[in-house]
Amino acid sequence: MTRLPRPHFQQLGLIGCGLIGGSFALALKRAGLVKRVVGYSKSPSTTETAKRLGVIDVAAESALLAVSGSDLVLIAVPVAATEATLRAIRHLAQVQPQTLFMDVGSTKADVAIAVQKVLGAHAAQFVPAHPIAGKELAGVQNAEAQLFQGRQVVLTPLPENEPALVQKAAGVWAAMGCKVLRMTPENHDAAYAAVSHFPHLLAYAYFQSVMRQPSGREFMELAGTGFRDFTRIAGGDPAVWRDIFLANRDEILHQSQRFRSVLDRLEHWMKEGDTSALETLLRQVSEARNKWSPTFFDAEDGEPSSHF
Repeated sequence: MTRLPRPHFQQLGLIGCGLIGGSFALALKRAGLVKRVVGYSKSPSTTETAKRLGVIDVAAESALLAVSGSDLVLIAVPVAATEATLRAIRHLAQVQPQTLFMDVGSTKADVAIAVQKVLGAHAAQFVPAHPIAGKELAGVQNAEAQLFQGRQVVLTPLPENEPALVQKAAGVWAAMGCKVLRMTPENHDAAYAAVSHFPHLLAYAYFQSVMRQPSGREFMELAGTGFRDFTRIAGGDPAVWRDIFLANRDEILHQSQRFRSVLDRLEHWMKEGDTSALETLLRQVSEARNKWSPTFFDAEDGEPSSHF
């Protein structure tokens, strides 16, 4: 296995001082990879909290000032705010040619399009990223240096990226203890629609379907761990998930259609009383699920609902 280099930076420009952005800054500091962190958030109180907790060293008054003089920039904002953030920093007069830009968004095709549209020649310096990490509790006050330890991060390089820059990006995440994967933005969005985005949509819909029944609240009083575990992810941040559902709608709707086809078959066999067909499918799924053992657990546990 090729050992990734450990890049070192003079200054991190952090746009979005929440859980993920704050944890990224702390992890870089802990690994000794950055000398100074300049942070910006829309909420001055968030930036001040980040400074008080030692997450950032200097509070910037704007996103552009956070970028100025930085040789590493992380955009850690909700996916719907990515393009507006890029527009806020598009006048990059003081950015060094070797400066590395990354984001942490849960969708990637929309990020790639926005970067190419807004940043122009600077798009070559931007490597989109998605760390598969999070917590149930959001906010910079819950940031921790070890958040990314043992987790996966997906890089979705742009055609404009030089291989050396992509290696540099991979080295940053590897130094924080991540397993680094690479795929196209389109493949990323298709994969995460299947294993994260659609399951969240389903959990929201299912909880709503129970809650809105005349006796729904009484039913929920009787619910056990199965109901709790199945609906846990419906407790995510509504604004964050609204943005993800809309940003990746085509892939999520594709997964919804596939799910409906399986559900239709199950319902048909139940109506027909087809014991054999019903048990065969259930057995196939049960065996496959029991054999499934992902390398990294909690892939989207608390994430991205607690991203920011």
